[in-house]
Amino acid sequence: MPVSTEKDAVEAVFRIESPRVIAAVARIVRDVGIAEELAQDALVAALERWPETGVPDNPGAWLTATARHRAVDLVRRRETYARKLAEIGRDLDEAVAEPEFAAAEDPDAIDDDLLRLIFTACHPVLSTEARIALTLRLLGGLTTDEIARAFLAQEPTVAQRISRAKRSLARAGVPFEVPYGPERAERLASVLEVIYLVFNEGYAATAGDDLVRPALCEDALRLVRVLAGLMPEEPEVHALAALLEIQASRTNARTDATGAPVLLADQNRSRWNRLLIRRGFAALTRAGELGGAPGPYALQAAIAACHARAASYEETDWAAIAALYRRLAAIAPSPVVELNRAVAVSMAEGPGAGLAIVDALAADPALRAYHLLPSVRGDLLERLGRTEEARAEFTRAAELTRNERERELLRARAAG
Repeated sequence: MPVSTEKDAVEAVFRIESPRVIAAVARIVRDVGIAEELAQDALVAALERWPETGVPDNPGAWLTATARHRAVDLVRRRETYARKLAEIGRDLDEAVAEPEFAAAEDPDAIDDDLLRLIFTACHPVLSTEARIALTLRLLGGLTTDEIARAFLAQEPTVAQRISRAKRSLARAGVPFEVPYGPERAERLASVLEVIYLVFNEGYAATAGDDLVRPALCEDALRLVRVLAGLMPEEPEVHALAALLEIQASRTNARTDATGAPVLLADQNRSRWNRLLIRRGFAALTRAGELGGAPGPYALQAAIAACHARAASYEETDWAAIAALYRRLAAIAPSPVVELNRAVAVSMAEGPGAGLAIVDALAADPALRAYHLLPSVRGDLLERLGRTEEARAEFTRAAELTRNERERELLRARAAG
């Protein structure tokens, strides 16, 4: 096997296994930055040894065991072994007692570590941007360059953001643990928000030349599926999984062969991924079975399910969607929710009813630079036959958006 191919194979394995390796090591060193460095050391060891010995039957266990032993060596160098044993107790004791390259790991222990890593990377002490970057780095396995390209940022900026995030966690003394009680609910909301934002950036890119970035959608889907497996009794985790599965099912139909956007009304629904829809429905059912009042993600997933069940745009149950948006606005009020409700109301009751809601939002400062406000208003005005006013709104929306594909579509609508 050529050297480059061997290197690619090892790096591909590491990309898959790195979150669990980092999680297992962070339990020992209690510092995600150091844990990531030790995981990288294990990768270097694999690049040196695997081309000669072959890829182990359980490469994840090999990498984890290697990184753990380096973590133990680091701990021993920093403080006396006895003192460190007293500080972290059983975790270190078990790590030392393990055979050098265990053939298998305790999956429950690994899952516990992975859950701790997710909650640590999404800790509220970090800004939203830092949480996203750190999560994609540690749990998504993305390189700094890949994160920078995904969010159209400069690589040094992203690198600094990740480094600052690690330092902030260390300075704040954030414990490597899953919180309980009220803090757990608060922290889980942060975790779900990060995954949701990662998906949204992939589903409808804020800026750049592409409307959709499927790789980010896939990363978010993988993260929420992992989380659903780790927290099977949390209804909003399953609800978010349902929402993302159903939304992702439309990805192939959202752009044409040239990459231009295709509006929901014009999409070829035969291109929607039925497997993802079935997965979404199953996750939504599971969320409902767990009981309790539906949360924001459950309501959004129910809205997505309404679209997925409709054989065509015209057959969509818009009255049900409008009612779901009213419920969503009651528990998670936001001008964006109201804007979406306006669209549903316009389809259920007519464009005039939708326009009244949109006009009431016109003065909201949160929507001042939001291109979808004039875009939606333009659509409603066009349906009311107020063509010149509609063109002005589409022109304004084109000026506000930073996504080139959306800008082209809006300019075309303005031109009539």
